[in-house]
Amino acid sequence: MTTRRLLPVLYATSTGATVAILAPLLPGLVGAGPRHLLYRDAVSTPRTHVTDTTLGIGDRPPRAVPQDWFLAMTSAVVDGGVVVLALLAAALICTGVGYGRLAARLVPGAGRTGAVAAALVSVWNPYVAERLLQGHWSLLVSCAALGWIIVACMDLRDRGGVTGLLGLGGLLAVAGLTPTGSVLAFIVLAVALCTTRPGARNVLAAMTLWVLTALPWVVTGVMSDAATTSTAAGVEAFGLRSEPWLGTVGTVASLGGIWNADAVPASRTIGWAAVATACLLVVAATGTVHLWRRRAHLDPMVRSLTVLAAATAILLILSTFGPARTATGFVVEHIGGGGLLRDAQKFSILLLPALAVAVAAAAVAARRRVPAGFAVAAVFLLVVAPLPDLAWGVGGSVRAVDYPDDWRDVVRAVPSDQGSVALWPPDTVRRYDFASGPALDPAARMLRAPVVESGTLTVDGEVIDPPGEHAAAVSRVLADGGDPRALADLGVGWVLVENGSTPVQLAENGRLAVESPNLRLYQVDGPRDRSAGSLARAAATGAHLVWAAVLLAGLVSGVVRAVTARRRTPRGNRHTSPTTSTDSP
Repeated sequence: MTTRRLLPVLYATSTGATVAILAPLLPGLVGAGPRHLLYRDAVSTPRTHVTDTTLGIGDRPPRAVPQDWFLAMTSAVVDGGVVVLALLAAALICTGVGYGRLAARLVPGAGRTGAVAAALVSVWNPYVAERLLQGHWSLLVSCAALGWIIVACMDLRDRGGVTGLLGLGGLLAVAGLTPTGSVLAFIVLAVALCTTRPGARNVLAAMTLWVLTALPWVVTGVMSDAATTSTAAGVEAFGLRSEPWLGTVGTVASLGGIWNADAVPASRTIGWAAVATACLLVVAATGTVHLWRRRAHLDPMVRSLTVLAAATAILLILSTFGPARTATGFVVEHIGGGGLLRDAQKFSILLLPALAVAVAAAAVAARRRVPAGFAVAAVFLLVVAPLPDLAWGVGGSVRAVDYPDDWRDVVRAVPSDQGSVALWPPDTVRRYDFASGPALDPAARMLRAPVVESGTLTVDGEVIDPPGEHAAAVSRVLADGGDPRALADLGVGWVLVENGSTPVQLAENGRLAVESPNLRLYQVDGPRDRSAGSLARAAATGAHLVWAAVLLAGLVSGVVRAVTARRRTPRGNRHTSPTTSTDSP
């Protein structure tokens, strides 16, 4: 099966699954409906501006770099809501295509049947459903690159070349859209390079590229004024959660277990979850047996991915026990950046490469006994039917919104150079009449000025992330009445009151700039300049530009490879000749 014949089928399958999942959001891409995400951790705005917060050197730890900076750049041209929806749709499509290509490469005789099965299970699974419900669209973008990274390392072994390295760098940059995605990419890259052994130079170049793509969160983590550690209680609060009827082992094996019980599809909260997991494991076990019988003829990557999946599953299971949580709590509390480990279920995506390969092998095994169409239909039913509510925005839970006019009035009123913006009440999570559920405050991504966010995160009444010193000082002043002089000394030039009563002194002495039923914006005169120094901004900007350069180089190399391969293919044989023209995203 040639790449040219396989890719259209994979793109069609992945696009179909993506449309079924994101159907309520897709009208926003063409301006026929709401286009901005505002639920839980998903926050998109019409325009994101470059501020200290966006660069990751503000009052909060740099957990959204280079994501926010990328949105600031792209939303200057295209509405930020459209950018996020397009990235989310592209992520799901590329996830399916990436793992479909991987399965076709690793499973002998997989053909379109096996590749389609792998593509389907990589898109339609509890991990995707739960991360969508939690609002982790950027993590899904990062994870979409992992399957492509493995294939790129195999191409580097087989063909080498500068364009191959640059293409790999571009994929690492995509994965590095979030810090967690960057760590996941490093793990996958290390496993793939150790397996393929493409030569010392290529290994060194690939690891250097990873370092370059990790610069935004590494550099800003070092420079940020905010604490980069969390409390040990976060390990317990964000740890993998056993889902009903499954237990820890079943939860891990099914790619579920997000910490937030409210971010789970309804079908995963009843006994049907056990049926779903049993169906998935039957398919995976069938494929594993098929591969074992042909182990002498398999690419070594199959063994490596299986070991990676097994090691990940064991570590995730162990992470639920006391000693492991104590050790992780120490890392999270005392080592900068250790907070990346507290949401352990994020790492269950490392099971997906082996699962996709096993499902493809199961389809091949089934095809030996029934026609290919029946084999695909059987896999489809065993993968999709147990999680039916992933369709239509996870049962209608994932929807887009449009911001009311009073938010646009606030955006127009706040300039970039007259102090930062304080929020009142200071709660991290908000509830808005125009949104369907709890969401992070959009002000930090919407306004031109830096926003002072408390960053306080409370789970089940326990403080997991305490506020930063500056944010805590601002909150105390506001809680004591909002003395404008004290606020100005803290660098606050504006106070945005959302769905709450205005502090007394601020109401008496502050200047009301915008007033609406739900929002009131007050201006404070003479704020002290507390912005980051020019050196810090230059370093943070430079790190982001390096990341962007690696991303662009990867895109250009993909285009060059596609054009070159097409020119080398004889016109009359283009429908059958093998080619690598579409091996790069």
